[in-house]
Amino acid sequence: MATFAKPENALKRAEELINVGQKQDALQALHDLITSKRYRAWQKTLERIMFKYVELCVDMRRGRFAKDGLIQYRIVCQQVNVTSLEEVIKHFMHLSTEKAEQARNQAQALEEALDVDDLEADKRPEDLMLSYVSGEKGKDRSDRELVTPWFKFLWETYRTVLEILRNNSKLEALYAMTAHRAFQFCKQYKRTTEFRRLCEIIRNHLSNLNKYRDQRDRPDLSAPESLQLYLDTRFEQLKIATELELWQEAFRSVEDIHGLMCMVKKTPKASLMVVYYAKLTEIFWVSSSHLYHAYAWFKLFSLQKSFNKNLSQKDLQLIASSVVLAALSVTPYDLTRGASHLELENEKERNLRMANLIGFNLEPKLDGREVLSRSALLSELVSKGVMTCVTQEVKDLYHLLEHEFLPLDLASRVQPLLAKISKLGGKLSSASSVSEVQLSQYVPALEKLATLRLLQQVSQVYQTMKIESLSKVIQFFDFSVVEKISVDAVKHGFIAMKVDHMKGVILFGNLGLESDRMRDHLTVFAEFLNKARALIHPPAKKASKLGDMLSGLAETVDKEHKRLLARKSIIEKRKEEQERQLLEMEREEESKRLKLQKITEEAEQKRLASEYEQRKTQRILREIEERELEEAQALLQEAEKRSKKKGKKPIAEGEKVTKQSLMELALSEQLRERQEMEKKLQKLAKTMDYLERAKREEAAPLIEAAFQQRLVEEKAFHEHEQQQEIEVSRQRHDGDLREKNRLVRMLDKKMIFQERVMNRRQAEYSRLRAEREERISQIIQSRKQEREAKRKMLFYLRSEEERMKKAREEEEARKREEAERRRKEEAERRAKLDEIAEKQRQRERELEEKEKLRREALLGRPTEVPPKPSEPPTGGRPLEPGSAAPAAAAAAAAPASGKYVPKFRRERGESAVQAPPPEPDRWGSRGAPNPESDRWGSRQDDRPPQPSDRWRRDDRGSSFGSGGGSRSSTWSSSPRR
Repeated sequence: MATFAKPENALKRAEELINVGQKQDALQALHDLITSKRYRAWQKTLERIMFKYVELCVDMRRGRFAKDGLIQYRIVCQQVNVTSLEEVIKHFMHLSTEKAEQARNQAQALEEALDVDDLEADKRPEDLMLSYVSGEKGKDRSDRELVTPWFKFLWETYRTVLEILRNNSKLEALYAMTAHRAFQFCKQYKRTTEFRRLCEIIRNHLSNLNKYRDQRDRPDLSAPESLQLYLDTRFEQLKIATELELWQEAFRSVEDIHGLMCMVKKTPKASLMVVYYAKLTEIFWVSSSHLYHAYAWFKLFSLQKSFNKNLSQKDLQLIASSVVLAALSVTPYDLTRGASHLELENEKERNLRMANLIGFNLEPKLDGREVLSRSALLSELVSKGVMTCVTQEVKDLYHLLEHEFLPLDLASRVQPLLAKISKLGGKLSSASSVSEVQLSQYVPALEKLATLRLLQQVSQVYQTMKIESLSKVIQFFDFSVVEKISVDAVKHGFIAMKVDHMKGVILFGNLGLESDRMRDHLTVFAEFLNKARALIHPPAKKASKLGDMLSGLAETVDKEHKRLLARKSIIEKRKEEQERQLLEMEREEESKRLKLQKITEEAEQKRLASEYEQRKTQRILREIEERELEEAQALLQEAEKRSKKKGKKPIAEGEKVTKQSLMELALSEQLRERQEMEKKLQKLAKTMDYLERAKREEAAPLIEAAFQQRLVEEKAFHEHEQQQEIEVSRQRHDGDLREKNRLVRMLDKKMIFQERVMNRRQAEYSRLRAEREERISQIIQSRKQEREAKRKMLFYLRSEEERMKKAREEEEARKREEAERRRKEEAERRAKLDEIAEKQRQRERELEEKEKLRREALLGRPTEVPPKPSEPPTGGRPLEPGSAAPAAAAAAAAPASGKYVPKFRRERGESAVQAPPPEPDRWGSRGAPNPESDRWGSRQDDRPPQPSDRWRRDDRGSSFGSGGGSRSSTWSSSPRR
């Protein structure tokens, strides 16, 4: 590796090597300089070196060297002078294109020269075999060897530049220009394989741009300029794909454009969207997706009508007619009828995907088939007023096919309309973004639709019809074609008919196919058996009442509902399990397929690599042999020439001539000639040396004499020039003195004029200054008055706001007081109502007790007067008069006094008035109290006494259930807290 002190030295060295024919060494020297880490600071010399470097790379077709050099140069000037990199890349592409054009112009037959499937592939096996077999190459092969390598190099140039400029925000325009030139290259020479690779390269660049968002010089897609460049590149890609009829790649380009719009969440200009939908119509028409084709035409019509104000009425009429005919061309029945669940899900996903591409946003939960359908599109066309823009023929055709009922005359009326429609169309005006509209492409689909409508209407009128009559009615197709159309319609449930070729008739009606009857024959057989069993053993009719039927109806409905819910959950679980199993199976199959594909690809790559290495080795060996043979032939020819000149033969007759002997002979001859030449050169150099020394010895005195004469002449010339300069200076001084004397006499008048002018200007200045000061004082006074008025107005507004705020606060306080007063009144009213209700409930309890006693008396039970709440129970025995009086007195004194009575006093009083236990009867047992009349018999409920009830009774005293309905002394006498 050579090192240079300055880059200029490397450039000079490269030029020297180029002059002597050593381009490879020159290229290597420049490559070593560019890739060296010593010269990482950009300077103008590096740009000149890069120009020379790319010229050498193009001349020698060294794409790898060019790529390495451009990558290193990008590192050098990315942050300093990126314009230099742009100029170098443009020069590189210009040279490559120029060389390719020169090679193409030199070729005689371009089609044969470019008949290569893949520009990146090496020589094919048949080419290698042909090169071994044939001795002389033909003209076509010479053209192939002349043109194809340069086109390969041009394609490699485009790939290299795109790889270098990817994800570079400062060279986005150059990246877009390179992509456009590569697209034009593929279009001009019909390079479909390279176009697919180019689209994939650009697609990978965009995905990497979104994947690695932390790069330093990453382009910002949210910027309008960057977004426009990327969109223009994708639209150019879409145009070239459609022109090359690569419809799969065109559809992927549409998806790229839609993904880019979704990524930046911005809609492009209307002119670009018109191109987008125009290309979509072509793609969907080629793929026979007539429904999506019609929707794309509808979106295109809406854009043209909304944004293209220069569109003529004739062009708008043609576009609207295309929309309606495209909608009518859609098959009038559902093609997914009878499909499996998986197929329906795939169709739903496909509809959602296509709707997003066309511009219709569908909900994923909804069924896209109901939204994107023929009927929905036709109704939308009518509602949006598209029918009013179409031609009269299209309008009549629409009414005939969609609204008229003409079973026998439909074909005869439709045929002249189709003949007129097929003649409509042609080039549109320049104001339209769509270049051409041809309505004749819809005629076959419309003929099929007319045939389906006629069959549908005939099936509603006739049950049987001859084949000959139907063939006469349908004038578009032969009966064989009609039969194919009808089979498809019957399959999807559009019509019901059957063709009997033996009788020559067609049977219309709900005729099930044999497969349908075979599918349901077990079900039909079971129904017939159930009917027969019901006739033989009729079910016994049981008398049932409406009440008996309705008594268990709610329970039955509830059970049935629960059973259905359980069944639904089981079905859902089974579906989920089945889907999970299917997904697992698909995932396993996909993983197996990927593994197998990977293994196959690795084996194929190894095989191709080994074959490539073998071919490369063979080619190198063959080239070495050919080069050695050529050198030997050249040496032999030179030896023959020299031998003819000298009159002697280099090789004796009969001696075997071999390459080695020729080479040895040539080398010895060259060595001898070189020695003779060196001797001649030495002799000539010595002669020249003597001659030059003699000439200089003779010329030395003559040179000295000429020098002395030159000194004398120059001295005289200098003195003459000096004298002339003095004379000119003296004359100039005298003239200046005369001019001064002439102007001195006007000095006084000049001073007077100057003073007068200055006085006038001073007076004008004083006047303007006084006016300015007066104007400023007026402005200050007016502004002061304005500020005073504004201050007063603000004071007034602030005072008014405070007054209104105070009034609002007073009003709110009054409302709060009013609400508080109403709340207190409402609370008092509710308390009174509660007290009245409590008294009412007390009276009701007393009435219930009396009614209970009355019923017991009527039933014959022993009547016992229940103890009053104010008296303790006596266990069924009457109290003594002496003991009852103190208790009654204490009970009466407690509520009357209104004071708090301690618990121990109440217990003492109760124990004092407690009745003695009953005496044992003659059976030796105490008189058990009657359950009906014990001390718990007066409770409203039948639950046993609880401790809480006992304590409540002890706390409240004997005032429970008193006749007056007053509360106990404990609660009534305690203060409210």
